[in-house]
Amino acid sequence: MSDYRGPILSRRSLLGLFGVGAASLGLSACVNVSSSGSAPATGGAATRDGFRQAAMEVPQEFKDRTAILFWAPFTGTNFEALQALFDEFNRSQTDIYAVAQSQGNYNDLNQKFTAALQAREVPDLVCFPEHRWIQFWQADALVPLDRYFDANWSLDVYLQNYVGEGKAGDETFAVPFARSTPLFYYNKDRFAEAGLPETGPKSWYEYAEMAPELLKIKVGGNPLKAFAFGAEDQWFGQSQLWAWGGKFSTADKITVADGPAVEWLDWTRNFIHKDKFGYMAGEAMTDFTTGVAAAAHGSTASLTGAKKTAKFNIGTAFMLGKDTAGPKVPTGGSGLSIVKAESQDRQDACAELLRFLAQPEKSAQWHRDTGYLPIVTAAQDTTIVKQLVKEDPNYKTAFDQVRNAQTADPVSWWEGPVQEINKSMAAVYGDNADPSAQVTALAATLEESMGKYIDTIAKVNA
Repeated sequence: MSDYRGPILSRRSLLGLFGVGAASLGLSACVNVSSSGSAPATGGAATRDGFRQAAMEVPQEFKDRTAILFWAPFTGTNFEALQALFDEFNRSQTDIYAVAQSQGNYNDLNQKFTAALQAREVPDLVCFPEHRWIQFWQADALVPLDRYFDANWSLDVYLQNYVGEGKAGDETFAVPFARSTPLFYYNKDRFAEAGLPETGPKSWYEYAEMAPELLKIKVGGNPLKAFAFGAEDQWFGQSQLWAWGGKFSTADKITVADGPAVEWLDWTRNFIHKDKFGYMAGEAMTDFTTGVAAAAHGSTASLTGAKKTAKFNIGTAFMLGKDTAGPKVPTGGSGLSIVKAESQDRQDACAELLRFLAQPEKSAQWHRDTGYLPIVTAAQDTTIVKQLVKEDPNYKTAFDQVRNAQTADPVSWWEGPVQEINKSMAAVYGDNADPSAQVTALAATLEESMGKYIDTIAKVNA
């Protein structure tokens, strides 16, 4: 999931920055580089003069290697896991030295990368969430990766639910890396105390029947809440809307007002405000791991950190269906792209790093240390993953749910529409707003956005 809310450059600044004509770029409200204009020409130069490598430190012992710079949207445990992989890569050969720099979160990274393009001092590799690479693809800032694929490394090695999200037409601009699905997290100890099934619920209707038993439990003198919602739950809401039979959009039409969205939000409003089973938390996963709420939504990548924080036994389950189990869930997380600059040697070196990270053992290691999916299919057969699942079956939940994973509705590929959906959901969750009025207003706002993006969606899907 992306959480990008950055400064907006002027249209003139962008046109000057990327050296493109007025017809080839517009400006999106929230992502700094538009995805509403023309795609870059294929078959063009693999490098571009005037764009040089951003500053980094290279130890003296590695000065004779080709040094490459990766800007990462990871901090804490996840960045430590990434650094361990980079250290292994640097020890595994003598020609390339890879540097990982944490840029904060996806929000921070997008802002800094846009500024780097403006300054023409760029990293060699960037990690973009879901479809957020599209804006930079249109600016001709990314390198097509297909020429590097061979019998040992290609899109075939990855979970196939995710590979299409890095392609525009017949070319690949991002390969999967830190990929995820949303999960239903629950407090197994509280469920046992309430006499509820250890496996957790399978549908929202079922959970609404369980919730009164959880509310009988006191936490700090107050009833335990059955579920903590958040103010930015669009990613999770995508699965819920699908479970209710709706969509935010198709590839060329806004469909949020077609009916199911109102039904879904009205049901959730009653769950929160009438039945008092849920509430909108400031930080839902924090409330869950500290025991305030019995359950919450979280990413696959939340698991390792949640286990370190929670003082209880965590359970994970598939996202809940409406009245049946196993709804579709949106893919999440991020992939890796090579940045187009002046050096072919650095681009080639980046491809070698991508190849290294796609080894089953390395993918398994990343999965173990972060909770992100073992995105390389063969990783599930490694000793690391088998032992991990044996010790904690929660790590298997996301992998099993992958069969239900699919790309989110196209209008949500951009951050502007995502934030509009978040606002509408939060108004219902937090303020008890009328779902019908919220959906009507949201549909009108998304229609405006769709007019900007419809041509780009067609080009990406071509």
